[in-house]
Amino acid sequence: MKGGRPAGLFTWLAVGLVVVVVAGLVIIKVASGGTTNGGSSAFQPTDPTTFHELTKVPASIFNTVGVTSPAVLVSAPLTLKNQPLLTSTTSTGAKLPEVLYIGAEYCPYCAAQRWTTIIALSRFGTWSGLGNMTSSAIDYAPNTPTFTFVKSKYVSKYLVFKSVEESTNVFNSAINNYNPLQKPTAQEAALIKKYDTGKYVPGLTVQQDGSIPFITYANKFLVAGASYGPLTLAGSTRSDIAAGLSNTISPITQAIISSANDQTAAICTLTKQQPRSVCTSSGVKAADKAMSIK
Repeated sequence: MKGGRPAGLFTWLAVGLVVVVVAGLVIIKVASGGTTNGGSSAFQPTDPTTFHELTKVPASIFNTVGVTSPAVLVSAPLTLKNQPLLTSTTSTGAKLPEVLYIGAEYCPYCAAQRWTTIIALSRFGTWSGLGNMTSSAIDYAPNTPTFTFVKSKYVSKYLVFKSVEESTNVFNSAINNYNPLQKPTAQEAALIKKYDTGKYVPGLTVQQDGSIPFITYANKFLVAGASYGPLTLAGSTRSDIAAGLSNTISPITQAIISSANDQTAAICTLTKQQPRSVCTSSGVKAADKAMSIK
């Protein structure tokens, strides 16, 4: 089930957070908290089997699913027009398009989003350092299985990926919020302030500016809020979801892979349709057509 982002929203205030529901998809805004590193649950590297299933999805799976997700609403990235290209300079001096993710470990919608974003980016580069994570045990969609970017590294000749996990999944009653973890740079904060607003995300109010998860694809596309809801993953373990990525009739797989094709199509516009084996594939072309990318 494909869909855009309608304007109807409502807010929910709880445990120091603002939760914004957009047509069944929720974005969560941190309403308070510190800026220094805080406590976190122990880092657990993702096991080799799950990592392989997550980052080596066969092309046939992408092409079979395409943009088909009849059971789960999937929202494609929002297109930005006439915005300056966000780039980053690599250690070798190459200037490449930058993908910036802002989220938090407690956030269930960030948890859902990481699955599809990791898979999409795997088509353009190589991951290392991913860790296992679950969203907050005391929030909406508790203990959603996912990963954390806090120690991750991503290498690509096509683009640069940067991430900020603002908070852990550990709630601290002393500050009535989740422990702070990573802080955006001044430049990253400026991007959030500019683009994570109702001016670019239809339906957001001023009070909801700065919500997470937020991803800018080089300021040409945005993901604001999860591409599908975290309850899609309810009752499944991390290993179940990863192993099930080979099952093209699974509603979970369809939601994740359909969203990954959408994001791949957006990224292909940044990489000048490279690698061609990815960007000319039938699954990506279906997403390209559905999103009307020019």
